[in-house]
Amino acid sequence: MTNVLAQTGRQKRPGLAGIALTAALALALTWVCAGQATRPATSGPAESLYLKLHSVGLDKSRVYAVRDASLDRGAIHISLDSGTIAFTESVDGHITGAFFNGDAEILVMPPNNEERASLVFFTGAAILEERFSVAYFRFNDDTFSKLAPALRPTENAESFVSEWNPAAQNLAGDDALRLLLSFSNQLSGMPPALPPDKDRFLHAFIQGERLGTFEVRYDSTLQEQISAGQHKAEKGIDYYDTWTSFAVPAPRNAQTDHDLSESPVSDLDVSRFRIQARIQPPTQLEATATLSITPHSSGQTLLLFELSRLLEVHSAEVDGHPVEFIHNPSITGSQLARRGDDLLAIYLPQGIPSGRPIELTIQYSGSVLSEAANGLLYVGERGTWYPNIGFAMSSFDLEFRYPLGWTLVATGHETTNQTVGNEQLSRWVSERPVPVAGFNLGRYSRAATQVGPIAVKTYATSTVERGFPRPATKELIPIPDIFKDRQVAPLAEPTPAPPSPSENSQMVGATAARALDFYQQNFGPFPYRELSLTQFPGRASQGWPGLVFLSSYAFLSSRELEQVESDPKVRLMTQQVIAHETAHQWWGDLILWNSYRDQWTMEALANYSALMLLESRNPLQFRTILGQYRDSLLAKNEDVTVADAGPVTLGARLSSSRLPQAYDAISYGRGTWLLHMLRTMLRDGGGASSRRKGSTDDLFLRSLRKLRTQYEGKSLSTAQLIAAFEPDLPRSLWYEGHPSLAWFYNGWVNGSAIPKFELRDLKFADKTGATTVTGVIVQKEAPDSLVTSVPLYASVAGRSIFLGRVFAEGPETSFHISAPHQTRKILIDPEHTLLSRN
Repeated sequence: MTNVLAQTGRQKRPGLAGIALTAALALALTWVCAGQATRPATSGPAESLYLKLHSVGLDKSRVYAVRDASLDRGAIHISLDSGTIAFTESVDGHITGAFFNGDAEILVMPPNNEERASLVFFTGAAILEERFSVAYFRFNDDTFSKLAPALRPTENAESFVSEWNPAAQNLAGDDALRLLLSFSNQLSGMPPALPPDKDRFLHAFIQGERLGTFEVRYDSTLQEQISAGQHKAEKGIDYYDTWTSFAVPAPRNAQTDHDLSESPVSDLDVSRFRIQARIQPPTQLEATATLSITPHSSGQTLLLFELSRLLEVHSAEVDGHPVEFIHNPSITGSQLARRGDDLLAIYLPQGIPSGRPIELTIQYSGSVLSEAANGLLYVGERGTWYPNIGFAMSSFDLEFRYPLGWTLVATGHETTNQTVGNEQLSRWVSERPVPVAGFNLGRYSRAATQVGPIAVKTYATSTVERGFPRPATKELIPIPDIFKDRQVAPLAEPTPAPPSPSENSQMVGATAARALDFYQQNFGPFPYRELSLTQFPGRASQGWPGLVFLSSYAFLSSRELEQVESDPKVRLMTQQVIAHETAHQWWGDLILWNSYRDQWTMEALANYSALMLLESRNPLQFRTILGQYRDSLLAKNEDVTVADAGPVTLGARLSSSRLPQAYDAISYGRGTWLLHMLRTMLRDGGGASSRRKGSTDDLFLRSLRKLRTQYEGKSLSTAQLIAAFEPDLPRSLWYEGHPSLAWFYNGWVNGSAIPKFELRDLKFADKTGATTVTGVIVQKEAPDSLVTSVPLYASVAGRSIFLGRVFAEGPETSFHISAPHQTRKILIDPEHTLLSRN
């Protein structure tokens, strides 16, 4: 069964969902619907069932007094102590919801330290234990019959339904599509796609006494079946704060606590996309997409895809036969906040046998392009301009028709470019399976360079987007006193003209070419025949297979960037964008991340790859950026630091109403520091004698090349990334006698601490030709379980001499180490290889 809440789309930003107060409820329990579904020309059984589920109300004949009842799903325990409960009307034989008012409590106990810490961050407690008086439940199982023994007749049925039915109907739409997945097979008399014990769903909207309105969810079809969270509006922006999310039963191995082992398994493979599109600038796209699909399980009747809500589906066919579809359903609440409502459901009344290929053809059109300036367009729906199942490797054959005078660049290799009547026609074919396809269109000029046989092409316009910062005008030149009584106008430097990205295209291409050459030497061959870079408005950039959407800021020369950005550190970071996005060709496009908990791996690998290139040219700037990342993590927002948002493994959950900027600071910043720590540990692993012979990155780069070879075309988990470095661990880095990085995974990857280190009780004992040093390493502002490999140096005659590494375990660790003769000063990490407060 395709998961409604499966995380798809690369760095997909959450949509906005409104939270409305109703006067009758006087509580924030009603989520505003997002709009009606796009209906097929002829209403079919799937749409009919969906619409019933979408608006189902309370049943006056099923209102009861309830006492000492409970709902249990995994680690969720809901006690309905006393009150009134009304169940929803039956929809094709299914009772799917209930509204409760009375005295009740919910208890959720996260299974590990990271999830408990996340819950503390949002609620102040490590266990979700909350009394509540009002709740709306949605379910797909026999909840009604299971609660029956605790139900008794009540006399206030009609008034109860009259009071609460508007809220129930308003909330019903949130889970309509999820329930349709459970019930669609019965429309054609087929058995369920999953047995009842494998498809259990409960969604509770709760008005708590202390925490306000929040949600708790159990969905057996998800990798993390249990989650809890809350909508929060801050400064006009709606956030969904995920308090906790975890699997049941919890994994037993601490190192694999968050390793979901395999990449999320979709119910189908799309081996090939063939898309024929016609573009009418500045906004319109018409397309026919044909997908070659192989289902994994038999009997599926409902297939889900992502497709932009800005598009309208006109028809859908399977193997040439029309089928029913539902597009842009009214998903609200948590689902909308997490992933938007860009969903397309295809209903197959007869189902399809497992392993039997089918061809799905979808015709659609709409406004998915926008005009940022004359001749500068961009595809705002870059990941959902065609129906897809998320980031999964497929072959793409893209054909575009567009007006003369425009230039189109897309993923893949251009095999055709010709004029047909008053249109241009270009065809782009992927040379290998890739996770995503995209394009951009503009009135571009082009610059080109070569890296061996690889062409690097840069496309840019002569203008920047509307709203781009204007270059600063220099101050007026003062008039000397001797001219004050004359009619002489003050002299001023003319206002600088706005920057022209096309003038710097060659510079951009050369920068990408240098990065590409560096990465090939260190990570292996470039995966594609060519690399295209295309101007994209705004500050955000994105690297897709063979195609980089590159911010207009990246097209500025150093002088132009200085005119629009005063902060030198921001300028330095901006100048790394080209190298960062080029690195994504290896990390993020050739190799994917496994789940939302592992997305940081690709951002950190791309980021650190770019910094290694910078370090090879300017070590000082390299250290400046690392310092900036540390400072960003330690920056405070009211009573918390950004680092307090959690570990890198929380992924997009890191950005919340409390710390909106936390995802970037932690995934990029802390993630980069984690790789830097691994690299420097491996470099130091040979000990002091090895350091004297010259430091090398052979072990670190060997591990990265093995990653590239082993996971090419596959998904990578966090645990697999860390495990890749273990075979090359020098014995000096074996913790407790084992060649394992479990201590690093548990404490640093799954932790958020930034400790401070001090030395205490140092004693020096001179011996023939050497000095033995004993003392205590103090590790502050960190949990007692944190283990750190701490590098120690001797300061002798103004030089720092590497002595070795010591494992600091918890608050205090005693050590003894050999140092040069008559050493009297020991330093901790003077080269700043640890993410610390020192």
